[in-house]
Amino acid sequence: MDRLGVPCISLRTCYKNSLIHKSLASMGFTEENEVKPKTRVLRYDTEEDVAVALAKYTAELSAKYIKEKGSFSVVLSGGTLIETMRKLVECPYKESVDWSKWLIFWVDERVVPLDDPRSNYKLALDGFLSKVPIPAKNIYPIHYNSSPDHVAKDYEARLKILVEKKILPLSPTGFPKFDLMLLGVGQNGHVASLFPNHPQCHEKKRWVTFITDSPKPPPHRITLTFPVINSASDIAMVVTDKKEAYPVYVAIEHIHVKPKLPCAEVKAAEELTWFLDKAAASDLPPGPPLPHGPPVM
Repeated sequence: MDRLGVPCISLRTCYKNSLIHKSLASMGFTEENEVKPKTRVLRYDTEEDVAVALAKYTAELSAKYIKEKGSFSVVLSGGTLIETMRKLVECPYKESVDWSKWLIFWVDERVVPLDDPRSNYKLALDGFLSKVPIPAKNIYPIHYNSSPDHVAKDYEARLKILVEKKILPLSPTGFPKFDLMLLGVGQNGHVASLFPNHPQCHEKKRWVTFITDSPKPPPHRITLTFPVINSASDIAMVVTDKKEAYPVYVAIEHIHVKPKLPCAEVKAAEELTWFLDKAAASDLPPGPPLPHGPPVM
């Protein structure tokens, strides 16, 4: 039972079921239209371990997408993510990654000037972008204007121009398709600037929307919508704090709560990968050994 009294199936049960499935497959039993699993949960002892693993993961995806399509589109968020990306600006990645092929975007932004300490752009500039040679023309911040609606429409229009120029592809559902989104989770389960019980979570048509009553200051924010977020090929959910342990548990264990937590609505076209330290994974049931780093049992 979860904290709200809802029955749940643990990761251990899912792991056992996966072993049964593999055993049946080895005997020739297969499922029609079998779908490749699209979610991985990687649990590490410390935030430092997460940072090391995240750098390796990102560098490998960079090489993969640049080889396949000649560029690598990355969507950044705020919070502690940029700090956890710190290993990318160190050896060997600072020298080995082809930064000239990176395209940088933001999943959300506060409606403040870009040089404001609260800006997600400034956070990324100070902690990451100023330390790697990504061409300025390949960086697409959310421009400031005092009108949140204007800012959202402007960013959406700029993304549509990039689609028209074939710089960004469209997903089968008609939304821009980014290669990698790097996301965090808030204490209340929010992702980007999509908060529980807010109508922006249900937006189905717009690529970019805005909020004027954010539960976290500042109240005015811009955010990509779920149809855009969930069109990304790969998504990394990076969580390294005990305060987010419960929303992590709800999302990974598929617990039904009301209102729905936005972090539980995140999907990916190819693969969703959770990067958790021991604190963030502390509400999860024990899991199977994982291929990267010491598993948290």
